[in-house]
Amino acid sequence: MKRINIIMIVLLAVTAITAQDVSKNVSKRGTTAAPFLGISQGARASAMGSAFVAVADDPTAIFWNPAGIARIPGGSVTFDHTSWIADLSYNYMAATYNLGNFGALGISFLSSSMDEMSVRTVDKPEGTGEMFKAQDVVFSVAYAINLTDNFSIGFNPKFIMQSIWRTSASAFALDLGVMYRTPFDGIMLAMSIQNFGTKMKLNGTSALVLYDPDPNTTGNNGKIPAYLETDEWELPLTFRVGLSYEPFRTEMHSLVVAFDALHPSDDYESINAGMEYGFSDMFFLRGGYKSLFLKDSEESFTVGAGIKQTFFGNVGIKVDYSYGDFGRLKDVQKLSVGVTF
Repeated sequence: MKRINIIMIVLLAVTAITAQDVSKNVSKRGTTAAPFLGISQGARASAMGSAFVAVADDPTAIFWNPAGIARIPGGSVTFDHTSWIADLSYNYMAATYNLGNFGALGISFLSSSMDEMSVRTVDKPEGTGEMFKAQDVVFSVAYAINLTDNFSIGFNPKFIMQSIWRTSASAFALDLGVMYRTPFDGIMLAMSIQNFGTKMKLNGTSALVLYDPDPNTTGNNGKIPAYLETDEWELPLTFRVGLSYEPFRTEMHSLVVAFDALHPSDDYESINAGMEYGFSDMFFLRGGYKSLFLKDSEESFTVGAGIKQTFFGNVGIKVDYSYGDFGRLKDVQKLSVGVTF
């Protein structure tokens, strides 16, 4: 039965990749809705160049690879703040709890934060006096289980919503992930599929207009209420395959090296690479490079650090920071605070 499950997962992954039909000569950038779903979550993972699908051992595994939460003992929660480009910011929360032989549960919530903007029209380019906001929201509930001592599988159903002024769009999606501890000492293989779900379409009163069906005829009603039709857009489906290697782990020193290969539906393929050095399981230094071999990418190197302290024997506090170069768009900074118990 376990072999059948593994075969089904592999077939699902192959089907998803084939269905995307991404041409090597035609870019599909900007052809999906909710691009914020591709923003890395967690300062630790971001500092490692977003090469985390085969590491995934903290609550942000809900984002990277839901199978990872089955390997997190006890309970844990992480709060992450992202200072994004264009004066945008994102706040992310993830929590997990291990149920032993029954698997593990997790929840996550992501929302955007931005200032209000003035409504401007052709007739009033300086503003009409009205203000509007745009917002992104994701809520998910994850479940994962260890099918064997070396193989884990996880699922993360989620609800996605975007709104701007008086219109909004929503969708449901599923993330799926697996992790496999290989017979080779310290090597983990993993894969995940993100955002496999429904399409998004903006609807709302902002699309309401007054329409004249025959402007060349007098005497008719030239102000008939009508709605502008909007198109449906796919979610940014992403397939990741990753490998992590732990060359050594002692009481004083540890090192993890990770690589992720990405196949997105709205961009070309690329590779992320990163590493984490730990001293006394208390101080951590991280670095990585994002979007290797991706033409015209503004993202490049990442660095970060973290500190962990344990209290009362089993309560741990973790604080992580990351900095990512974003080329002409300057930088992206993250701060995460986590608690384990």
